[in-house]
Amino acid sequence: MVAIFLISVVDTVCKIFTRDLHSIQLVWGYFVGINLTLWIYFLFKGEKFSNLRTTERPLLQILRPAFLVCSISSLFIGLTYLPIAEATAIGFVAPLFITALSVPILKEQVDLHRWGAVVVGLVGVVVIIRPGGDLWQLASAMPLLGALFFALFQIMTRLLAATERTHTTLFYTGLGGLAWSSLIVPFVWTTPSVTHILVFLATGTMGAMAHLCMITAFDNAEASFLAPYNYTKLIWVAALGYLVFNDIPSLDMWLGATIIVSAGFYVLYREKNVNVKT
Repeated sequence: MVAIFLISVVDTVCKIFTRDLHSIQLVWGYFVGINLTLWIYFLFKGEKFSNLRTTERPLLQILRPAFLVCSISSLFIGLTYLPIAEATAIGFVAPLFITALSVPILKEQVDLHRWGAVVVGLVGVVVIIRPGGDLWQLASAMPLLGALFFALFQIMTRLLAATERTHTTLFYTGLGGLAWSSLIVPFVWTTPSVTHILVFLATGTMGAMAHLCMITAFDNAEASFLAPYNYTKLIWVAALGYLVFNDIPSLDMWLGATIIVSAGFYVLYREKNVNVKT
C-alpha cells in the first residue's frame, strides 16, 4: 500500500512539472534520483560493485530498463494532456497485456476465458476514452502504449527471476534506466532550476522506496495476495487529482475502470486455479 501511494505521488508531481519540462527530462531526472537512493541503500547493505554487476543474463538486464523508460515516458506524456485518474485507469490493462504476451514470449498456455478477459479489458479502455468524446485523442494512446511496454518489462522480470539476484536486477534497472533516458534527453533538454533538481531527487527517492517496499512485500506474501493492492492506485490518484488539479473523474472513467479491474481480477482468478490444478 505504501509503494502504491508513493508511485501515485510521483505521477502527480510529474504531471505538475510537465508544464515546465519535457516528459523525457522528467523521466531522466527520476532515474537520477533513483540511482542516488539505490546506491545509498546498497552501501547500507554492504553490497560490493563486483557482486551487483555480476549477471548471467547481461543482454536481458540491459534491454529490460529500456522498456521501463518507454513505459514511464509514455505515461508522463499522457499525463501532460489527460486527467491523472483516466490515464491511470487506462494503464491498468498492463496485466492483461502480460497474459496476452506470455503466449509468444514465455510459451505459456492461455485458455479462452483469459483471452476473453483481455478483450473485455480493452472494451473498458474504449469506455474510458469515449470515441468522439473529449479524451478521444492521440494522448489517450500513450498510457495504453505505456501499459504495453510495462507488460514487456514485467515479462523480462519473470525471465530474470530464475537466475538473478534481486539487488543485481535493481542495480541494472536504475543504471540502465538512466543510460537509456540519457540517450534521448539531450534532444529535449531545458536547463533545470533548483526546484526542478529537487523534484528529480524527490521523485527518484520515492520511486526507489516504492520498489524496495514492493520487494519487501513480495518477500513476505504471495503475488496473488498482493496484486489487488495495485488497483488502490486509482483511489489515490483520484483523490490527488481532485486536490491538486480539481479534476473530478467522470462516470465513464469509473465504469471503464471497473470493467478493466474486473477483467484483471478474473485473469488472476483463472491463473490461480490453473496453478492449483498443475
